[in-house]
Amino acid sequence: MQHKRFGFGLAALAASALFVSGCSNATNESQSSASSTTSAAASASASPSAASSDAAHNDADVTFAQGMIPHHQQAIEMSDMLLGKQGVDPEVVSLANEIKNAQGPEIEQMQGWLRDWGVSSSTTAPSTAAMPGHDMPGHQMPSGDMGDMPGMSGGGMGMMSEADMAALQNAQGAEASRLFLTQMIEHHKGAIMMAQQEVDNGQFPAAVEMARNIVSSQQAEIDTMQGMLDK
Repeated sequence: MQHKRFGFGLAALAASALFVSGCSNATNESQSSASSTTSAAASASASPSAASSDAAHNDADVTFAQGMIPHHQQAIEMSDMLLGKQGVDPEVVSLANEIKNAQGPEIEQMQGWLRDWGVSSSTTAPSTAAMPGHDMPGHQMPSGDMGDMPGMSGGGMGMMSEADMAALQNAQGAEASRLFLTQMIEHHKGAIMMAQQEVDNGQFPAAVEMARNIVSSQQAEIDTMQGMLDK
């Protein structure tokens, strides 16, 4: 009797194991199938967005980001120069900090766009050829040579030349404040020109929105800086 019960117990145990195994396999197959379905759905939903992202930008967007990154970087460099000086007007110090706080995040955002688009960041300054009326060799401003004004002897679009940057670096106190404001006004004017081109010709919504913000915010800062100079 004990042998029979033992045999019956083994048979029952084997049947139980087979049943559990069958359930487990069914469960795994079900999970695998569900996982495959979920993955397929995710891929299907991701594909259109990826395709639309690729199609959502054009050459104007790329030109805007590649040109504005070094432009912003120079504005931050100018602001850092001023912030390292003593005896500077507190209002000008505050403005320099505002410029850094606004343009730093914009640089990161534009660099991210270029990475997403598979385009490298430009390390060259905007060209004077892109400036209306400045595409002729030897072109002069009505007031004289281009070198007479801050930014006109630089890389175009309000970019400061090495001489402009050296002058700001060497200036102190009230003269540093005056020079910073004068240079930054021209720098902002160049940025507005570049941003307006993006507003007119760009396609990538976030880039066009940033360009609109640059036009409005930097024009407001130009008005503020001009008011500081007129005091």
